Amino acid sequence: MKILVINGPNLNLLGKREKDIYGTETIESINGDISKAASGRSVEVEFYQSNHEGDIVDKINQTDATGILINPAAYTHTSVAIHDAIKAKEVPTVEVHLSNIYAREEFRHKSLIAPVVTGQVSGFGKNSYILGFEALVELLNS
Repeated sequence: MKILVINGPNLNLLGKREKDIYGTETIESINGDISKAASGRSVEVEFYQSNHEGDIVDKINQTDATGILINPAAYTHTSVAIHDAIKAKEVPTVEVHLSNIYAREEFRHKSLIAPVVTGQVSGFGKNSYILGFEALVELLNS
């Protein structure tokens, strides 16, 4: 089993920006926690981060992963292209967010990604990733 973890725009700045919203964890530490959760299991994890929508679409189109864990970040609310790529890929996909997007600005309440993913976890900080990862592994094992 292989899981592709995709992080969208500005997530490379985690731990440096808006700590009151996103916390102090870096993307590297979150990736490390996911790697720990995968160890001892038959799970290969590939990590990918991009600030460019087309690069994320290309990565989804080209992956051989059996599941995707994605934090589309700002593209959650704007990207029909990422929506379409996930829909076309037809692999179980879980959307995650560090913050509770439904408790923030009104424009963040609508996810264009949610209708094409298996599930969504938001509002638990770095644990959103771990919860989403665990759910995805369970789904892929069933």
